Amino acid sequence: MKTFKKITLSLLIAFCTSLIFSCTNDDDSVEPILTPSEILASTPWETTNAKNNKNENVVLADPNVSNFVGFAYFKSNGTFTMYNLDNSPKMKGDWSVSADGKTRTIVAKNDAGTVLFTRVVDITVLTKKEFTYRIYPNNDDKTVYSDIIHTPTTHQEPK
Repeated sequence: MKTFKKITLSLLIAFCTSLIFSCTNDDDSVEPILTPSEILASTPWETTNAKNNKNENVVLADPNVSNFVGFAYFKSNGTFTMYNLDNSPKMKGDWSVSADGKTRTIVAKNDAGTVLFTRVVDITVLTKKEFTYRIYPNNDDKTVYSDIIHTPTTHQEPK
């Protein structure tokens, strides 16, 4: 009986020891939870696709989406710059994302700081791997739209 107790105790100790040493420090792999604004400002974005309301790919040169194509740099200070795919300047100004992450607002400004226009778009996806917003050719008809899809890029902001 003493031998059985020793074997059982040895097995229990070995099992507990293996549990302790098999645990890792998961705190190192946990990413902080970011706000929608922090996600948008976390990387430069490149327009990589567009889809229409039928979920069909739309060529980026299509007149319905071409104005929304390029590289976007949203800075954490609330300013942005955008460039066409050929690196020519597109626009700059101020930006914000609603706290719930459902809309993005840009306020485009000229070099003197005068507001040129304000655009609010619905965000359909906002993760560290994709930023997609929806545009409507006719704001009175929400059944026809295009989703402008952006993915992170390593493209350096032109100077």
